[in-house]
Amino acid sequence: MAAATRRKRPAPTGTCSSCPAAAGKKRPRYQFGSIYNYEKLEVLGEGTYGVVVKARDQRTGETVAIKWIRPDDDGAGATDLRAVFREAGCLEACRGHPSIVQMKEVAADEVTGHVFIVMEFVGPSLESRLTRPFSEAETRAMMRQLLRGAEKLHGEGTVHRDIKPDNILVGPGGTLKICDLGMAAPARRAGEPYPEETVAALWYRAPELLRGARTYGAAVDMWALGCVMSELLTGEPLFEDAKTEDDVLHRAHDLEDAMEFTDLAFGDLPELSEAGREVLRGLLSFAPEKRLTAAEALSHRWFDGEDAPLSSALCPRKDRRGFISFI
Repeated sequence: MAAATRRKRPAPTGTCSSCPAAAGKKRPRYQFGSIYNYEKLEVLGEGTYGVVVKARDQRTGETVAIKWIRPDDDGAGATDLRAVFREAGCLEACRGHPSIVQMKEVAADEVTGHVFIVMEFVGPSLESRLTRPFSEAETRAMMRQLLRGAEKLHGEGTVHRDIKPDNILVGPGGTLKICDLGMAAPARRAGEPYPEETVAALWYRAPELLRGARTYGAAVDMWALGCVMSELLTGEPLFEDAKTEDDVLHRAHDLEDAMEFTDLAFGDLPELSEAGREVLRGLLSFAPEKRLTAAEALSHRWFDGEDAPLSSALCPRKDRRGFISFI
């Protein structure tokens, strides 16, 4: 902990102005808790934009995950409160949903002025469990959870913009939770552009993003979920060898052409049912307006099938990567 002799800063307060409040609800106002209520146990992930640590709540003994967002270069050492409020607001809007990581509180360091998001501790990333192809029934069970999470996010007017296996956590019994809403943003009105910025990991970046579009919507998350579904079924990222945006875009074009010929498009998935192929095709439609929404995907006949239990399918194995990574 920081030296107690340093002068304490006033505990910050604020409201979230970047993620939309649910209809009829006021935007949340945060009275920050104290980071000194938590004992750091270990670092779970570290990257350009922040650090996530495993910690213990000294008041209750509960294990939690705490995210610290790195200060901007010109922030004079202070946390960018807008980034904290944006992510916390999106998490608050999804409070109680079983497929989205749950926020406990926003906490501050009274000495340094740094601000943290305290969340439930779930477990390792899905990326660390992708050591083999999963069966169709196992994949369906996982996609059902992920699509429900996406449906909630999109229903709250939020686009995640960074769905990938690293940002999906595996909990007890094979529960999956979408996490890391650091790139999440409110959905824009038709034709209203987003700021010029790079979003989504390269292998999971939708074609419209690869082409430099600034007007886009929830369909970018659906493309990413299609990439995740393919990876679950094959055990390998769909665009694994791609090194540049052009590489992914060319392969996405090839994939779109191949979709017209079932045997060619699904050559690596000979046992995938026609219903499963329809869902995968719908998620990976090159044109965003033709892509399945989360609600449409969940209502597809493929989800009438029986899910396989996931407790053993996602049992602990040696992690290939850490718990959480940042672009």
